[in-house]
Amino acid sequence: MIAPSDPRTARKARWASLVGTSLESYDFYLFAYFSAFFAGPLFFEPLGPVGANLTALATIGIAFVVRPLGAIIFGHLGDRLGRRTTLIVTVTVMGVATGLIGVLPTFDQAGWLGALLLVTLRVAQGVSLGGEWGGAVLIATEHESRAKRAFAAAMPQLGSPIGSILAATAFLWLTLSLSAPEIVAWAWRVPFLTAIPLLAVSLYLRLAVTETPVFAAVKERGLRPKVPLAALLRAQPLTILVAIGVALLGIGSYSLMNTYTLNYGAGVLGYDYYQLLIATTAGGLLQLVTIPLFGWWATRIGSARVVAIGALSTLLVAFPIYYVLQFSSFEFLVAMMIIGGILPTMSWAALGGIFTELFHERYRYSALSFAYALAAVVAGFVPTLTGALGAATEQAWWHPGVVLAALAAITLVSSLIAQRIRVDRDEAPAA
Repeated sequence: MIAPSDPRTARKARWASLVGTSLESYDFYLFAYFSAFFAGPLFFEPLGPVGANLTALATIGIAFVVRPLGAIIFGHLGDRLGRRTTLIVTVTVMGVATGLIGVLPTFDQAGWLGALLLVTLRVAQGVSLGGEWGGAVLIATEHESRAKRAFAAAMPQLGSPIGSILAATAFLWLTLSLSAPEIVAWAWRVPFLTAIPLLAVSLYLRLAVTETPVFAAVKERGLRPKVPLAALLRAQPLTILVAIGVALLGIGSYSLMNTYTLNYGAGVLGYDYYQLLIATTAGGLLQLVTIPLFGWWATRIGSARVVAIGALSTLLVAFPIYYVLQFSSFEFLVAMMIIGGILPTMSWAALGGIFTELFHERYRYSALSFAYALAAVVAGFVPTLTGALGAATEQAWWHPGVVLAALAAITLVSSLIAQRIRVDRDEAPAA
């Protein structure tokens, strides 16, 4: 058994993982807001209002599609060179790419060159994000004893609500404090430029963290696979499918609630968009408390059980939430969005813990990154799938509930299977 790091080092590792994933999420969500409202007119104007808007929204999907590529590249580096070194690279790529978006020339200034550079930087963001999550979970957990890993694994999960809250705040500041001409002229650049000082803080914390004892032991024993992904596919191919299923609710529900439900609530149910944004932000603020609590709970009853409880609870409320949403006041809207966000959060908070239990440490970075990236690709199409279902059913009240229930059911079954095939032993097998 590999001895954990001292408590001070483990605490530093948790903070480094949290700040890094927060930056990555902030950059990612910021671009989503930007694409939905400003990217079309600024970079794709000749395509017309509809074409520019659709092209701008497509740039969001690009980053999801290239995530598996980032998972393969950085998973390989993480299992060969180390968790710490790889995470320094991923956060640097994301921070620099986001900062550069803030200085891009628009179509009026440089024609299609600006659009080409925008897409290129979006690809860089997606590749970076593909390698970030798995490494962040490992840098937090592999410094800890096995008894504390479920809680440590929940810390990187805080990055998503923190990033979402920061991006929503930046968006609200733009739209409420400045006029539309000011935003188009210069102010849209400011949130992207804030990624640079945030990157400096993240690099400072990650440079201060040592390599994990788990990876150091694997390296010392000469057990690093030459091609980690190939070793993973040979040894645990079915486990990858189980891991994807475990992750679907945690990732997919966020796409459903924070992307599709916002547009559905404003466009079909008649809510004010800012009411919906405030409701989702309130849910994100509550997650800052519930994610650590669910992580602590996972240390008591096991990560797989927490994931399963979250999935079962979500399955039970999926249809009632969207039924009541038709008739809600603003106060009840906030309550429904919070419930719809908190219950899947159980599965999200315990996701890193169960992933680390599923895969051997000699190719664990590749395994976590690859499985998570594939789940994210599937989740990236959740808003599109839900929208198509809504169109086919003439916006029947239950159509988003079908999607949420399906995600919950898949994660429930997968978590029950995962509980039976856990590895979690930090005893690197022979190569």
